[in-house]
Amino acid sequence: MSLPSTMTVVEISEYGGPDVLKPATAPVPRPGEGQILIKIDHAGVNRPDALQRAGNYAPPPDASPLPGLEAAGHVAAVGAGVSRWSEGDAVTALLPGGGYAEYAVTDARQALPVPKGMSFEAAAGLCENYFTVWTNVFMRGGLKAGERFLAHGGSSGIGTTAIQLAKLHGARVFATAGTAEKCAVCEKLGAEAAINYREADFVEAMKAEGGADLILDMVGGEYIARNLTALAMDGRLVQIAYLQGSKVEIDLMQVMTRRLTFTGSTLRPQSLDAKAEIAAALEAEVWPHLESGAIGPVYDSTFPLEEAAQAHARMESSANIGKIILKVA
Repeated sequence: MSLPSTMTVVEISEYGGPDVLKPATAPVPRPGEGQILIKIDHAGVNRPDALQRAGNYAPPPDASPLPGLEAAGHVAAVGAGVSRWSEGDAVTALLPGGGYAEYAVTDARQALPVPKGMSFEAAAGLCENYFTVWTNVFMRGGLKAGERFLAHGGSSGIGTTAIQLAKLHGARVFATAGTAEKCAVCEKLGAEAAINYREADFVEAMKAEGGADLILDMVGGEYIARNLTALAMDGRLVQIAYLQGSKVEIDLMQVMTRRLTFTGSTLRPQSLDAKAEIAAALEAEVWPHLESGAIGPVYDSTFPLEEAAQAHARMESSANIGKIILKVA
């Protein structure tokens, strides 16, 4: 495949709000050993992109400074040592950065085939959500069939993914959301109850069910102490973000007396080997269900690449239900 020397990108011109995202021109990257170059068709928009834009989530030293942690498109070139992928293959991939562009490089093991019958637009928002949910809910959180699982932000990209995967694996699923419409979406996806946090107390709701065995939280702040209270004996709290702040005071007595586990992770800093392990598990355990239609991505809206600022504004308004996508090709 003949590659151009430059490409259109959206860069962070300075740290700040959505309006600092500006179209620009940059060199087309070349894949190194073990990497592939993807000609991007569509790319996903995620909360970490906004954190990076604000100056609070620096990319790894060897990653592109451009935002964008996932994309779908065709393999445009392969680096030395790559045997699985060939030019022209349709892939969806987790990226170290650089998704807001016409081309991006990533470790070949972080790419997965686009599920049969799925468009690039739909596939572009799979990886960040599914990698995050799989590693935190199942690998770290150890969710089992029959357990009570609470997903905060149930109508978000992470939330809609977590609800479906937990239900698929036989858990009793609960979710929180901020409107009746969002709660209805959560229940349609498999939550047996969705709690409108503006009208009801999720702590009391979960205690009435016997407590949550596992909670997936991205709110942080004052939710942390409330989450611990909402857990059942031997319950686990997994933290993946902190929209309301990362520094809080908690009472460790209930952690000890009720044998609670409080853990968490972020995806981007994990090793390439760790991400490859997650990818392999997803391909074996989850991709068949995406291809059968048993589960599927939930999407809110699609914006042209040059309107990335508007996409960020919508995401930060929390008006979206499901993922926001950028159309690149």
